Amino acid sequence: MLSGRHRAASTAALLSTTALISTALSTGWLTATASAAPSANGAAHVKHLCSHPTTPGQMACLAEARTDIVRHLTVSPNTTPNGYGPSDLQSAYNLPSATAGAGKTVFIVDAYDDPNAESDLAAYRSQYNLPACTTANGCFHKVNQTGGTSYPTADAGWAGEISLDLDMVSAVCPQCHITLVEASSPSMTDIGTAENEAVALGAKYVSNSFGGTEDPSETTADVQYFNHPGVAVTVSAGDGGYGAEYPASSPYVTAVGGTSLSRTSNTRGWTESVWSTSSTEGTGSGCSADEAKPTWQTDSGCSHRTVADVSAVADPATGVAVYDTYGGSGGWNVYGGTSASAPIIAGTYALAGTPSANSYPSTYAYGHKSALNDVTTGSNGSCSPSYLCTAGTGYDGPTGLGTPNGTAAFAAGANSVNSLQPGQKLTSGQKLSSANITLTMGSDGNLVAYLKTNGASGSGPAIWASNTSGHSGAYAYMQTDGNLVVYSSSGTALWSTHTYGNSGASFLVQDDGNLVVYSSSGSALWSDGTYMRSATIGSGQKLKGGSWVQGKYTRLVMQPDGNFVMYRKRDGKAIWTSNTYGHAGAYAYMQTDGNLVVYSSGGTALWSTHTYGNSGAYALMQNDGNFVVYKSTGGPGKGGALWASGTQSYVP
Repeated sequence: MLSGRHRAASTAALLSTTALISTALSTGWLTATASAAPSANGAAHVKHLCSHPTTPGQMACLAEARTDIVRHLTVSPNTTPNGYGPSDLQSAYNLPSATAGAGKTVFIVDAYDDPNAESDLAAYRSQYNLPACTTANGCFHKVNQTGGTSYPTADAGWAGEISLDLDMVSAVCPQCHITLVEASSPSMTDIGTAENEAVALGAKYVSNSFGGTEDPSETTADVQYFNHPGVAVTVSAGDGGYGAEYPASSPYVTAVGGTSLSRTSNTRGWTESVWSTSSTEGTGSGCSADEAKPTWQTDSGCSHRTVADVSAVADPATGVAVYDTYGGSGGWNVYGGTSASAPIIAGTYALAGTPSANSYPSTYAYGHKSALNDVTTGSNGSCSPSYLCTAGTGYDGPTGLGTPNGTAAFAAGANSVNSLQPGQKLTSGQKLSSANITLTMGSDGNLVAYLKTNGASGSGPAIWASNTSGHSGAYAYMQTDGNLVVYSSSGTALWSTHTYGNSGASFLVQDDGNLVVYSSSGSALWSDGTYMRSATIGSGQKLKGGSWVQGKYTRLVMQPDGNFVMYRKRDGKAIWTSNTYGHAGAYAYMQTDGNLVVYSSGGTALWSTHTYGNSGAYALMQNDGNFVVYKSTGGPGKGGALWASGTQSYVP
């Protein structure tokens, strides 16, 4: 029997709990469609699940957990958890989650072990009536960084990150399978090993919800761990507000920023703005200090790689529901951070289909900007130029090109079709397009590859042709036997790649400018060799017709007609030439004696810089628009210039 004092305390507690449940109902905390309620001052109280790394080469998970939400208060067993669930995200981003994704596997790379990963995933999917995804039914797999089942040490913070990643992929792509790859530690070496293991296991979509400080060594890590053509690699942009992090700044990944997502009465039913809680908490963005500018980014206020590319919800105040029980997390939570947006985008890539072989899916959205929700309000800090930290119409740093509006911006060839599959034709006037190239089937019957001007759809200089002009109505046909053939309108073969006998082969216009026929197993059967080179022509290097070097504002092209021409990227204007046109098959040769020479196909010198006698000299297409031959010693800015085009005044 309770004493009077104990009865009073118990009654008070009951009244307090009843009032709290009543408040939760009136504010919408426990409704099916409301987002997690903000705190009294309009900003969510959160904790970071992982400490921010202080040394280069160390990564931290980027998940944030709400601490101002009372958990486990339910008025019935069917009460929906706080935070956005699958139906909310699918609605906000217009995703075909019910009809797409089957047969696809999204890989998630994280550090340390979550012993409850599978059981927590089962609880989340059961709550929302998503298909079961277990080891038993072949949907869920967990491996260590070398593909084994001896898992690393468990960690409560990273376990929360893992739950967030698994749940977000499940929310947007419930028909996808999931493979979790656990790195032994958050060092870049271990994380990178896990990244490579994911690709070795067949990954086409890899989600990474971590980041660290930039440092010059990251360009080596790029090549070792993130350069995976044909794989959509998504990376969180960071949660510390304005400033670029790695590996989001890698040119080989899709950098994913974060937004605040709220319901509204507009046609879409949703509205978004830049996620920014304070000067030190919000989506990352900015200009990389170390990574070169990718050719597919054309913003003018950053000479290096700009973060981000696209975005999705990340604000904990409009956070997502996550089920996590390891380390005292207690079950249902509301999480945010760009750790939420990266797996959402990875799942969207999976819904969109398989990336094209040898393409970089980070480029896809840049060719199909209209298939995104443009986020135009909000800022994550102060910066110059302002678009690097402030949203506006078109591209901006915090939200990139915008958030998903369906999957078109994440599909292979989104920057218009870039491949011919077996049995497909390219008829008069039709085009294939990649980040740098437009391949056109001309009305005169000539199949011609053009360099794009500033990433736009308009064509620049021609770098390759089938030389089948004079045959109006001709078309290109990727035959089922593996041969790409240009046929006249009457059916006469005019040109081919001679790759017959390879059933299932396909033709691809690559982002690097190369035209390639690939076998069904991914082996190159034919290429035209017009791939993009670096800014440098090294000693002993030749540039055949169709190849080029480039700087920030210019491309220097060795044209098939024999002319060596520098073009301004922004408008395609020719600003320098060797005047050696009319010599088909000519090539440029940076001789070992230091002389840069344009030779005819027969070996006759047509033009040179007259810089012989300087063994080891090389040529550089500089970012200031000047093309310079330098001594092997001295180099740029050190008095080693032997010859220059003098074109710097023509750019930008």
